[in-house]
Amino acid sequence: MALEITDANFDELVLKSDKPVVVDFWAEWCGPCRMIGPVIEELHHEYEGKALVGKVNVDANIDVAAKFGVKSIPTILFIKNGEVVDKSVGAVPKATLASKLDSLLN
Repeated sequence: MALEITDANFDELVLKSDKPVVVDFWAEWCGPCRMIGPVIEELHHEYEGKALVGKVNVDANIDVAAKFGVKSIPTILFIKNGEVVDKSVGAVPKATLASKLDSLLN
């Protein structure tokens, strides 16, 4: 299962990571979030050891969502060296997310 990221562990897991990080901001009630959930899980497994892929439940972790100005979900942030370098909003194809992540690994 993709890494569960919370208000409490966000700085440690995401901002201090030495690998690129993909963070999916989602909620249980969000239809497009449920559509993209399996894609996030696949990326988590395919990029294990190369990147961190995790999920933030916006209903339970409002501080992190507010800090990054997440207004629509799903919002997927691509973070490298503690900085947001790319983002995707809405349900997008897996290839789009993989391409953005691949660009961070080169």
